[in-house]
Amino acid sequence: MFESLSLETLGDIYVGVFGLAVLLYAILDGYDLGVGILMPPRHEAFRDTMISSIGPYWDANETWLVLAVGILLFAFPDAHNRFLQTLYLPATFMLLGLIMRGVSFDFRAKVAQVKKRKWDLSFKYGSLVVTLTQGYMLGIYVTGLRTDLWAQGFALLSAVGVSAAYAFIGSCWLILKGEGELQEKAFHWARRGLLALAIGISAVSLANLTLHDDVREMWLTAPTGYYLAAIPISCFILLSLCAVSLKKLPDYKGKADWLPFAIALLVFTLCFAAFAVSYYPYVVPGEMTILDAISAEGSLRFLLVGIVIVVPCILAYTLLVYRIFAGKAEALTYY
Repeated sequence: MFESLSLETLGDIYVGVFGLAVLLYAILDGYDLGVGILMPPRHEAFRDTMISSIGPYWDANETWLVLAVGILLFAFPDAHNRFLQTLYLPATFMLLGLIMRGVSFDFRAKVAQVKKRKWDLSFKYGSLVVTLTQGYMLGIYVTGLRTDLWAQGFALLSAVGVSAAYAFIGSCWLILKGEGELQEKAFHWARRGLLALAIGISAVSLANLTLHDDVREMWLTAPTGYYLAAIPISCFILLSLCAVSLKKLPDYKGKADWLPFAIALLVFTLCFAAFAVSYYPYVVPGEMTILDAISAEGSLRFLLVGIVIVVPCILAYTLLVYRIFAGKAEALTYY
């Protein structure tokens, strides 16, 4: 099976599946990380509803992170080693943040009411640790795993930008799933997050043009630059549309609560597309191509059998969960 596939084709397939896993993780776990960041310390009713809005989904959302790391390890082991050598500490902090979230989510339901707030705050700050470390690692990755002062500055900018993006999509999710006062608060958070996201996209995009000569040439040279310009233009048209919808939707009494979240999905996808176009065929930007990092053909063909089975199952399970729990958030029930 798959004997006719060349090494180049196998590499493209694995990069495609890896990219799909990263994109779905950024969107799906992105909104529940954003909800965690936004949890208000002094409003227990809001916190309960916010947790219930992500409760049925968040384990399934994190499955895509496991898949992405697994593909990176088995299909591109040299790149995986480079990542860990450079990003060992932030990756450790990210895992600690994920552990904090998981423990807090379960313990908040099992402790006395007077102690629940402590676990809610642990969930909030665990979410913030995860988003900041993911943004930092993304920034270092984009620089080609550099660790100089300029790379560190770019990584910190990326950390703030990714956190703002997650907070924005989290607020859009709460508009979709929330009602009443929480939804009104979510509109307020989304309007603030929209501005931060627009500034972050602009700042990171401009800084990114200074990192790699080939990327700058691709984006600023005709005729390629003309076609690629459609991505940021579409992004800011969508953000402008979202800004208008955030002002008008409260008057529609829930008839189009899905619109801000749908726009956020499109913006995330466009940003990911810009990233993919900029750095293909590199696995480590400017340093290591797909063919430099890829495993042996036999291993890739064997693993592809599992991917063909597992990825559709994960997609089907994810779609089923979202269909079953569609609609406004309901109170969580613990068994």
